[in-house]
Amino acid sequence: MRELRRIGKRIAIGVEGDLWLVLHLMIAGRLHWRTPGGKLAGRNSLAAFDFPNGSLVLTEAGTKHRASLHVLAGEEGLRFVDPGGIDIFTSDLNSFRDALTFENRTLKRALTDPRLVSGIGNAYSDEILHSAQLSPITLTRKLEPQEWERLFAATRHTLEVWVDRLRREAEAGFPEKVTAFRKEMAVHGRYGQPCPRCGEKIQRIRYADNETNYCARCQTSGKVLADRGLSRLLGSDWPRTLEELEALKRR
Repeated sequence: MRELRRIGKRIAIGVEGDLWLVLHLMIAGRLHWRTPGGKLAGRNSLAAFDFPNGSLVLTEAGTKHRASLHVLAGEEGLRFVDPGGIDIFTSDLNSFRDALTFENRTLKRALTDPRLVSGIGNAYSDEILHSAQLSPITLTRKLEPQEWERLFAATRHTLEVWVDRLRREAEAGFPEKVTAFRKEMAVHGRYGQPCPRCGEKIQRIRYADNETNYCARCQTSGKVLADRGLSRLLGSDWPRTLEELEALKRR
């Protein structure tokens, strides 16, 4: 291995010959570190990459088979799988606002759209919006200047906190138990549990393959988001599947 990169939610491993192995784990894909010469056992084991000190094994549970592996050549090949979203850690408030208002979308959709912002998934978008105290269905072109400031700060802070936390955990050993539901989270995966800020029960929106968790008191002025108007809004704003969302390219 010569180089390791992150492209949105993909892991790019550079090898000899200017080739790149690009992995997207989606929901059920996992990486496991095994002893050198690790074997593929069972139908869930998809590939093994042998290194001098061990084998990296790719598995995927379930039947939907969403995980992917591409072998690409050079920088041009990497650009092929890069949807073009900005890096929140190298952008400023203006570029962040410009990206999210490229289309007039709900905040939930905009934050998770890989064409707009790189690498933010369902779980962390919930955490970001709770931190910013903003509704997941607020349209991006309706935000006030102070709300943009809160959202930008919350996005950076939330990702910084979780990157640092996950790196510290990984220092103790290769992370085998990977999950999007973690007890330290404020709202994601905590439907019916108390909000850590106000104590109100966490609510959720379910639509197609998506689930959004939020606090009605902190984020929606006490309104529970569950009516026919919401269904119509989500139907026009959210792709029905994760594959559709990942496949988006900026026009």
